[in-house]
Amino acid sequence: MQYFDAVGRRKTAIGKVRISLGTGKRMVNDQTMKDYFERDILLQKIEQPLQLVELAEKFDIKATVKGGGKSAQADALKLAVAKALLEYDDALRGSLKKDGLLTRDSRIVERKIVGRPKARKKPQFSKR
Repeated sequence: MQYFDAVGRRKTAIGKVRISLGTGKRMVNDQTMKDYFERDILLQKIEQPLQLVELAEKFDIKATVKGGGKSAQADALKLAVAKALLEYDDALRGSLKKDGLLTRDSRIVERKIVGRPKARKKPQFSKR
């Protein structure tokens, strides 16, 4: 059985995906994708690369995610699925890249600075 692996990241979430030719079965952390991600928008986000190249029912997805929140995990899986599709067929690169599905969103939370309440918040200024 042939399969294609990829890793996607977003904020502090890491998603590892293994796609294989199959019937369209989706599993995340040993649960169905629908049970793990309750919101439909998150499911659509993960399916976006497959829908774009019209291979949604052709692949089974087995994924593990950790870290971050559900939304960041869904974004990490979206990137991982797009990368795995490239391993399957490199000719899909043009359509995936055009829709921005191969770009890692590098924004992360800024770290807290010593002596301040938050990363950027400063004490109130008073002239006198």
